[in-house]
Amino acid sequence: MSDWARENVSVLTAVASVVALALVFGAVGGVIPSSLIPRASDAVLAAIPHFNAAVSAAAIATILLGWREIARGNVQRHRNFMVTSFALFTAFLGAYLYRLILVGTTEFPGPELVYSYVYLPFLAIHILLAIVCVPFVFHALFLAATRPYAELYQTRHSQVGFVGAVLWLISFTMGIGVYLLLYHIY
Repeated sequence: MSDWARENVSVLTAVASVVALALVFGAVGGVIPSSLIPRASDAVLAAIPHFNAAVSAAAIATILLGWREIARGNVQRHRNFMVTSFALFTAFLGAYLYRLILVGTTEFPGPELVYSYVYLPFLAIHILLAIVCVPFVFHALFLAATRPYAELYQTRHSQVGFVGAVLWLISFTMGIGVYLLLYHIY
């Protein structure tokens, strides 16, 4: 990457975070018109939550494997796993937003008591962690993309990456919990 990018990782992080979160909030808020997007078949739209659960499970695995590889000192494998994790996250988010824009949110089919005291708090924590992890993940990725490996020790890459990975893991795991509550338990 350019010298400008190297010197402005915080700016890149802020811009990427704002754009990503604006897309999510725009989709949730109905700002993005469904008429702008070609509509897939009902079968494809119905399959997206199941696809996203599988993507989430794969992302959990790649984050954990990336963590293991850096602990073993294998930088290239760590990088490959973390880039794969980000690609999986991007695939998840694209599919989630696509379905959200075209179909809307999924109503909780279970009892009101479970909805109020289990599902909503669980969903709220999942969403909060998903939002909070975005700048951490972007910052760690931009630091890694703008510096050779040896220089990363002079940055906060490992600290920011650790926080981002922990939040990411919890959020992905809770996302699978939300999926199970919506599609399998109730």
